[in-house]
Amino acid sequence: MIRHVRPADHAAIAQLVKDAFGQADEADLVAQLRADGDVVFELVAEEEGELCGHILFSRLWANRSELYGALAPLAVTPARQGQGVGSRLMRAGLENAREFGCHGLLVLGDPAYYGRFGFSAEAARQVKSPFQGLEAFQALALEDAAFSGPLHVAYPSAFAADIAGHG
Repeated sequence: MIRHVRPADHAAIAQLVKDAFGQADEADLVAQLRADGDVVFELVAEEEGELCGHILFSRLWANRSELYGALAPLAVTPARQGQGVGSRLMRAGLENAREFGCHGLLVLGDPAYYGRFGFSAEAARQVKSPFQGLEAFQALALEDAAFSGPLHVAYPSAFAADIAGHG
């Protein structure tokens, strides 16, 4: 079952994200995005009362009036990786992003994986950001013309460590 996150889920999500990535950086990112009020929404996959996946979308600041979001992170507990949990979270996340009014989404991730859901480096070509030009920097338009013409985006401050590593 895919559902929206509840505050009671936060500790389990932190552990799930740490386990999925083998380090605390991404879990710290999630906690900081929440603390700063930068989360648009987050979802979890729950099976048999246990959380097995998590996805978070945060807001971006853009030089346009529409809402743009950053997908990060997507995490699946190691025992459930490769079993479709991440794909179900992605599909539900994209549907929710549309419902929340996101014009377009950006992700820094594996092009082979995120490409399956319509993300592409080509769509992000005109997006000015600290990740511009990286093959892993990809965009997905949820509404027409979301990425036509130049677009400048700023990430929440919680991404500072990632930006420092790629800027």
